[in-house]
Amino acid sequence: MTIRLRKKFWELPLGELTPPEWEALCDGCGKCCLNKLEDEDSGEVVFTRVACRLFDDESCRCAQYDIRLQFVPECIVLTPETMAKVAYFMPASCAYRRLHEGKSLPDWHPLLSGSPESVHAGHSVRGQTVPEFDVPEEEWEDYVIDEEL
Repeated sequence: MTIRLRKKFWELPLGELTPPEWEALCDGCGKCCLNKLEDEDSGEVVFTRVACRLFDDESCRCAQYDIRLQFVPECIVLTPETMAKVAYFMPASCAYRRLHEGKSLPDWHPLLSGSPESVHAGHSVRGQTVPEFDVPEEEWEDYVIDEEL
């Protein structure tokens, strides 16, 4: 069964996308699967190299995506309706966040480049993460990523 996606569907309002189009927006960078720290006073969110327990560092995808909430109930489920509440928590390069903010997809996005590997040329966290079970939560600050994602 082939799922057909409309041409340039990413130019449509997010609420008009079909479920397969919505899923196709994901560039596969893996940044959303990084554990984040949020300053209680300022609300600033920083990313760490500590990845969710379900993150596959090689594929940059969730190893249990369809049933992830059974294992990680706090996982953020992105929908057009939830974007207003959670966009600040997503990396600045995220297609969902960019489109929610009225920006376009970056040139390296697989929907524009035609290659799912284009994201791994400096825009993904492939090979750069550590599993959350290997790092106690009180040490996550030692793994903060300095650059803006």
